[in-house]
Amino acid sequence: MPSASTGASTTVDAATTATAPSAPSAPSSVDSRMAPGGPGYRRMSFALFLAGVATFALLYSTQALLPLVSTDFGVTASEASWTVSAATGALALFVLPMSALSERFGRRTLMTASLTVAVAVGLLVPFAPSIGALVVLRAVQGAALAGLPASATAYLAEEVRPKALITAIGLFVAGNSVGGMSGRVITGWVAQEWGWRVAVGTIGIIAVACAIAFRLLLPAPRHFTAGSLRPRVLARTVRDHLANPLLCRLYAIGALFMMVFGGVYTVIGYRLTDAPFSLPQGVIGSIFLVYLVGTVSASTAGKLVGRLGRRGSLYLAGSTTTAGLLLSLADSLLLVLLGLVLITAGFFAGHAVASSSVSHTAVRGRAQASALYQSAYYVGSSAGSTLGAVAFHASGWAGTVTLGLLAVLGVVTITVFGSHAARAQSRRKPALAH
Repeated sequence: MPSASTGASTTVDAATTATAPSAPSAPSSVDSRMAPGGPGYRRMSFALFLAGVATFALLYSTQALLPLVSTDFGVTASEASWTVSAATGALALFVLPMSALSERFGRRTLMTASLTVAVAVGLLVPFAPSIGALVVLRAVQGAALAGLPASATAYLAEEVRPKALITAIGLFVAGNSVGGMSGRVITGWVAQEWGWRVAVGTIGIIAVACAIAFRLLLPAPRHFTAGSLRPRVLARTVRDHLANPLLCRLYAIGALFMMVFGGVYTVIGYRLTDAPFSLPQGVIGSIFLVYLVGTVSASTAGKLVGRLGRRGSLYLAGSTTTAGLLLSLADSLLLVLLGLVLITAGFFAGHAVASSSVSHTAVRGRAQASALYQSAYYVGSSAGSTLGAVAFHASGWAGTVTLGLLAVLGVVTITVFGSHAARAQSRRKPALAH
């Protein structure tokens, strides 16, 4: 597999491998990990797909309903956006501690516990008496969901053969896109008839079904080795990851892509409610069917990397996202929809490539490496939701688009820098050999 996305040379991976402690493994001729077509692979893929559905449906359950939340509680768009930012911010804060628990107690155990708590809180959200109570409940829900993303990618890195890893993670990310889409579409139409409280309650019930099916379907881990909960061990692992320039670039790329996505989808409901569109809530919810494009782009990320390489895939994802942002400035509903399609496709492709590159690059402490990525990713989501709403309040949709364009520029700049760093390192390698 080629070196990861932003231009690391094989020297980096080789050096890291050399310092990593040896772990027992099966003979090279017999790889007992799962692969497409093999035993348990379909069950595992569907189980994690459902976990992705539940995670994104719960995490963003209020996003399409923000205009209704604003009206119900008499608050502004930026104040209502905290019902999204609190959930994603809490997830970003707790994902690293949760990853440490998964190293000790197991990936499947922690994912099950996280989903259980999150769906329980989801059934309480409809009864929030005030905007403050709603924000607190959403923060608790986000903290509970923090046990899922990093544990899922670490589970895949341990249980799936390396050649199938990008595809497997892409399917999990595809589940995220389906959850985000179905949550917004369902809440849009339900809220139009019965209000936002019934809508988020419906999402809670759907998430309960997903959580039960996930636990029944996910195969027991066969390659997990329990780690230590000692703070010094965790701190040393985190420090090593943060000292890896490639991993830091991947974390920044994930955060910037998510800043675009979080800003756009937090504000789009307000834009489509206003003139010249003036769409009803149910129709606005249906706009999120464009998430299906993200399902396709995420699940095919492995093929994209095979053709273009990781850096080429990131350039394509950034270009696609940029084109979508510019198209969305038009006052034509058709062009706005096309813009959302391109933004969604670019985001999910970029996210799938970056997140799988983290799992490929980290040879030890994979849960912590994935947790740091997820933390950066959801910090980007939280910042995008809040800053996107602030920009919209100050300058309208053009302000939100400007924020997104700056974030994409950051992705391209980091990727170019990574390419130069890789070339410089490859030139140093022959010199050191002499």
